[in-house]
Amino acid sequence: MKKITSMLLAVVLGATLLCGCGSTTDTTTTDTATESTAADSSSSNGATFKIGGIGPITGGAAVYGNAVKNGAQIAIDEINAAGGINGAQIEYKFEDDEHDAEKAVNAYNTLKDWNMQLLMGTVTSAPCVAVSEKTKEDNIFQLTPSGTSVPCTQYDNAFRVCFSDPLQGTASAKYIGMNNLSSKLAVIYDSSDVYSSGIYETFAKEAANQPFEIVAAEAFTADNKTDFTTQLQKAKDAGADLVFLPIYYQEATLILSQADTMGYKPTFFGCDGLDGILGVENFDNNLAEGVMLLTPFAADAKDDATVNFVTKYKEQFGGDIPNQFAADAYDAIYIMKAAIEKAGCTPDMDASAICDAVKAAMTQISVDGLTGAGMSWTADGEVNKDPKAVVIKDGAYVAMD
Repeated sequence: MKKITSMLLAVVLGATLLCGCGSTTDTTTTDTATESTAADSSSSNGATFKIGGIGPITGGAAVYGNAVKNGAQIAIDEINAAGGINGAQIEYKFEDDEHDAEKAVNAYNTLKDWNMQLLMGTVTSAPCVAVSEKTKEDNIFQLTPSGTSVPCTQYDNAFRVCFSDPLQGTASAKYIGMNNLSSKLAVIYDSSDVYSSGIYETFAKEAANQPFEIVAAEAFTADNKTDFTTQLQKAKDAGADLVFLPIYYQEATLILSQADTMGYKPTFFGCDGLDGILGVENFDNNLAEGVMLLTPFAADAKDDATVNFVTKYKEQFGGDIPNQFAADAYDAIYIMKAAIEKAGCTPDMDASAICDAVKAAMTQISVDGLTGAGMSWTADGEVNKDPKAVVIKDGAYVAMD
């Protein structure tokens, strides 16, 4: 029976491999899933590694999900063209979760039915935490490119490419202090959001060690995130020369607009949630001039790897410039490749066996990527790499020293 089953599987997969492979060029697609199938395979049995992805490709956070989907696609195309992983090609299917935890679980179940072997996702924290419960239960390897909250990697099968929220908060405070960016600082954060409040907590703790004072710490919630004049007025009255924004770019555009109306012009500094602010419809990008954010990727960097990636991304996706989420996803696929190769996995292994082998290999590999050189991982899923910052200048992200 095992031999018959293997023969039938090989026939089915062989037929699948006759299908064409291509990348969408529309980064605002409303399709609920994107699938890329290898055109031909150099593996001896025609099998492929099936990597799934989950993230918001529609809705308010679509700029993140589309970037991840597209960045991963470029890496998969490169790997397949170069011979695949251990001689086997990659199949890739991406499901939309609309930045919703319940829909993320539904997307996961769809990918599970597709016989996904590894998961690259999810993109945002709350859906990622929900899905991590399922990947733990099923023992499927999970690598999130951008899920920053601590519980995203609470289980030993889950790792991340990005910094966690606590690390972002600590790193931001250290960066501001070491570069003397402020003497009196204010914080505006979302107390109802685990991403925002998690960053603020560790930022405030590290601030005690830095040469600046937090003179105002003003919160808002998901139910009240359109009018920030009260928070801004308190920051202005306290003499804050820098406002730290550990929030998402949607709210940041309102804060920048309202600060401009008030005549309040501090320096604004944020984390990876601000990445995407330059693409908001009807927002005056001039208001973002001088905004700084902690991010591991700058599209204007001149190293060969970044130039090659940015060129391909613009060519394939309508001239769009990739953000850090795209770069994180690109790195995520190559990280998976390195771990699979280190573990010696083959595509005929089931997802659980691959998970056991790959999670052990993750602590043994080192990867040079777009978002960090010599990246390595601890058993708790956290990445080791140096933090970087960019500043928005002339409508583009420019790397800071």
